[in-house]
Amino acid sequence: MRLDKFLKVSRIIKRRTVANEACDGGRVLVNDRPAKASLNVKEGDIIEVQFGNRSVKAEVLKVQESTKKEDAGEMYRYL
Repeated sequence: MRLDKFLKVSRIIKRRTVANEACDGGRVLVNDRPAKASLNVKEGDIIEVQFGNRSVKAEVLKVQESTKKEDAGEMYRYL
């Protein structure tokens, strides 16, 4: 699954266009490397998103094409 779609489906970032812009701006790292929105995400990857002066680190646990809002938290865990 594409990185921008994973960020949206998992609800780490609410909109796919915002996720895409964050990737283009270099604010998203996957396994400590800057990542493009088209990068394929797989289980076990570490995603770090920088929001202003703070950052959020999460490990990918599950990759699903769609999910309910209540189940989105099961796709990743915060580190």
